[in-house]
Amino acid sequence: MSTRVLAAAVLVAALASPALAGPPTDTLREGVDRVLRIVEKPGDHPAEIRKVAQELFDFEQTARRTLGAHWNARTPEERREFVDLFADLLERTYVRRIESGAGGTVTYLGESVDGDEATVRTRVLTEQGTDIPIDYRMRRKNGRWVIYDVNIEGVSLIANYRTQFNRVIRTESYDALVARLRSKEPEPAASPVPRPSRRD
Repeated sequence: MSTRVLAAAVLVAALASPALAGPPTDTLREGVDRVLRIVEKPGDHPAEIRKVAQELFDFEQTARRTLGAHWNARTPEERREFVDLFADLLERTYVRRIESGAGGTVTYLGESVDGDEATVRTRVLTEQGTDIPIDYRMRRKNGRWVIYDVNIEGVSLIANYRTQFNRVIRTESYDALVARLRSKEPEPAASPVPRPSRRD
């Protein structure tokens, strides 16, 4: 499910009315439009897509929250390594699912802002006619809104990975988790993800 969550997070089209838009939604729309322009070009462009993902997501915040209580036990060096490995995992997932996604459209339903955190609510309509509710949790970082969690159909990206990683750490060890991340193993089975079409 987390693979599906991540892909949906970066494959949405801007359909919100101006009345619903605000800084978090505008930032999300800007990044999404860049992704759509990239995937519409002939050929493979994983490096370009990865660059947009790095700007859209706060990988450090997502990694810290995903590791949960185990984060405090890690040294600064271990934390930096974990962030890098986790970002690589999300980027690989993101690029692969973009390139294999099918068509779809998304409607922005609104946003709520509480200080430096916000939630942007959307609904994806797949080509098969299925509605998928997606909430993007964002935070203000260095004056810009970035995504740190995505909730699709009630499942949080952070909560999903936290459960998986916590199980590995408790049944094996933190080193075992890092070894899996290095070997690119801990990716849950991917579900098909809609690729929204551009509509103005």
